[in-house]
Amino acid sequence: MGEVTTPAITRPEPRTQPSRIRLSWAYAKHSPKLVVGLLLLGLLFAIWFIGPLVVDTSNAAPMSSRPDLAPNRDELLGTDTQGRSLLSLLVEGIPLTLQIGFLAGGIGLAIGTILGLIAGYVGGVVDVIIRSAADIMLTVPGLLVLIVIASSIDGFVEIQIIALVVASLAWMWPTRTIRAQVLSMRSRPYVEMAKLNGLNTLQIIMRELIPNLLPFIAASFVGAVGAAVLATIGIEALGLGPQDEPTLGMTIYWSIYNAALLKGLWWQWAVPVAAIMVLFVSLFLIASAFDEIANPRLRKAAS
Repeated sequence: MGEVTTPAITRPEPRTQPSRIRLSWAYAKHSPKLVVGLLLLGLLFAIWFIGPLVVDTSNAAPMSSRPDLAPNRDELLGTDTQGRSLLSLLVEGIPLTLQIGFLAGGIGLAIGTILGLIAGYVGGVVDVIIRSAADIMLTVPGLLVLIVIASSIDGFVEIQIIALVVASLAWMWPTRTIRAQVLSMRSRPYVEMAKLNGLNTLQIIMRELIPNLLPFIAASFVGAVGAAVLATIGIEALGLGPQDEPTLGMTIYWSIYNAALLKGLWWQWAVPVAAIMVLFVSLFLIASAFDEIANPRLRKAAS
């Protein structure tokens, strides 16, 4: 009899579980909130980069046009009491406001992320000190402190100074958010395995914690930018911003200063307010989408 050969048993290849980043990207591609938010934010960035190519920004200077002109064929958005074209002011002001928001939000988030990672992972006395500092600072009325700081700085005209002042009170919420996430992550199996493999604290934070915190960090960044823009507009609307820079907040200040609302010159305050509303709606939608990516419960509720 011939030798009976048994067919070789092929083991099924192990199914690799998709990474969290890949799952988040797959969800983001089908998130209408993220799409609409990015489109609105992209509109503002288009005004930033393309606007100066099609709009004469020299009309943002005082007395470049007739004052108090209503929107018409020549001046699509009208002019203010100082004779500045509001369309040119919009093209000039949106980039300045976005620069302040992204710079202040980025600095505040960077400080908050570092403190949150250290407090959540190291724990002990370090955690108590950082947590107590964040909790104490959260009880302080932020806008009042910003007003005091802004009014006490001599020659308060630089955009960078405004960003630093706003960033000085923008790190507390990111610190608490990142710390809470790290506290829930530091005892998970992949972190324990990294410890057994001999990785030090910095390596564990960089290789294990930060990649899993990216959705939370992205959501925190969007929220920090929105908070920074709101604080900046609050300062500038009180006249404590750069007097010679046509930011959206300073445009609102000049409309208040010239009593545009009482005179019925609605376009002088409606134009910057509309731009600010587009910015905040876009940031809200993007932050909400990132929250759903980071929180599976919100994702299931949304679906």
